[in-house]
Amino acid sequence: MEIGVFIPIGNNGWLISENAPQYMPSFDLNKEIVLKAEKYGFDFALSMIKLRGFGGKTQFWEHNLESFTLMAGLAAITERIKIFATVATLTIPPAICARMANTIDSISHGRFGVNLVTGWQKAEYDQMGLWPGQEHYTKRYDMLAEYAQILRDLWDTGVSDFKGDYFQMTDCRVSPQPSAPVKLICAGSSDEGLAFSAKYADYAFCLGVGVNTPTAFAFNNNRLAAATEKTGRHVETFVLMMIIADETDEAAEAKWQSYRDGVDEPAVAWLKAQSAPNAVSKTTNVVQLSDTVSAVNINMGTLVGSYAKIAAMLDEMATVEGTGGVLLTFDDFVQGVENFGTRIQPLMKTRQHLLAKA
Repeated sequence: MEIGVFIPIGNNGWLISENAPQYMPSFDLNKEIVLKAEKYGFDFALSMIKLRGFGGKTQFWEHNLESFTLMAGLAAITERIKIFATVATLTIPPAICARMANTIDSISHGRFGVNLVTGWQKAEYDQMGLWPGQEHYTKRYDMLAEYAQILRDLWDTGVSDFKGDYFQMTDCRVSPQPSAPVKLICAGSSDEGLAFSAKYADYAFCLGVGVNTPTAFAFNNNRLAAATEKTGRHVETFVLMMIIADETDEAAEAKWQSYRDGVDEPAVAWLKAQSAPNAVSKTTNVVQLSDTVSAVNINMGTLVGSYAKIAAMLDEMATVEGTGGVLLTFDDFVQGVENFGTRIQPLMKTRQHLLAKA
């Protein structure tokens, strides 16, 4: 099972809480995290793209870096770890995305991949006059399929003459081509999103579910398997999980309780309001993200406990068929990656190959 880090490109990471670590994003912060992750054998680093946050007392996600330029910088200072940037496909034409990817492929010597997002928060795109309208919620994967096909055409042949409902290419050329296949990620968990991943993506990202329920995401693997049966392609699930670890279960649980006690209610309310129109598909992961049950951590799967307990739960995740990897977030990223590398990973059966190499 591969291990990745979902680096904090936005302020305060993934905890909407006044009691969580408060920080602004910077290149230096993410550089420290990714170099540390590479040192400890993490397989990949991924950054999201966010164009408008949720406000509230913590100004949650109101401060963000840009994904491609950040990852280009990180590609230049790393040697082994795979690098993934996210493209907001409503903002960047596919031919430009392909050329940017080719450039970072050159910087990274074949370690680069792209995460495709269709956009779900209307306010992100309205502010720039780029929101296509309410119909985007039901048509977005039709648009994304055309986008992905153009990327594949340009990366495979350097030329695209694709003619579709959303994009028109006329002898469009992009060169030089990448030195290695550029992997595509899609994080859509709706039925439409999984059908897209089964046809175009290399990895399908999904949210973990619940607190200390490490295999509760298995239903997503089963849904993806059903989708790939129709396309005949091999696509693995990569699961998004938050780690809150400490010396003892009690210490970790105390931190988790503190974060919940400090939930930024106005920011959570904004998230809920922005996500409501996207719920036209009951299977979309935005329904889970905005659920008020545990919105303090955006309702991602969360593992809370001692270092040994976290290691055992991560190993348990690896037993779920179709799981290619896990994408980790932390309450404190710098210390969290350090603790993972020195305290958690050495206890994981699924990571013993790294210790053997060391």
